[in-house]
Amino acid sequence: MKYIEVEQKFQLLSSPDDLKATLAARGAKAGTASRQVDTYYNAPHRDFLAGEVISEWLRVRVEDEASSLNFKRWYPLEEKIKTHCDEFETTVADAEAVTRLLGALDFTHLTTVDKVREEWVSDGIAVAFDTVAGLGEFIEFEFKGEADTIEQATAKIEVFIAGLGIELGDRIHAGYPHLALGIAPATA
Repeated sequence: MKYIEVEQKFQLLSSPDDLKATLAARGAKAGTASRQVDTYYNAPHRDFLAGEVISEWLRVRVEDEASSLNFKRWYPLEEKIKTHCDEFETTVADAEAVTRLLGALDFTHLTTVDKVREEWVSDGIAVAFDTVAGLGEFIEFEFKGEADTIEQATAKIEVFIAGLGIELGDRIHAGYPHLALGIAPATA
């Protein structure tokens, strides 16, 4: 499932300490927290915001140690609640050059999301604790293991979450740019 992302995101309503303790007890490996500044762009040839449902994002990320260029197309395209996305991402040596390149090609700035992320990994699941400026605390569970289908990956995430025995906040069916722009799909 290379180039496909399957994840679930939740609002984190309480301290993440209990969940981190549970992950540590399960042998999860904790990463170092890093600041990620994500700048989202709109394309001049196809307005990502034009449809009733937004399904595409182009992003430049500047992080503590590296920068990247990323494009996501979420599916099902016309549904508010998405199941997965195509994700094409590559590191870039000079984020400023990429930003200038996009400007020269008439890509326009949509929003910037500034967050601190601490990522843990356990059982083929990346668990990201995100503190997003102006939006709050979130937790994302992204499938990183082996699966033949999106349904298998989704089921593995759901089994993992259920096995934690921790109550999470509302599930968020939106990306941070949706939330930052005030155009978020429904929660469940």
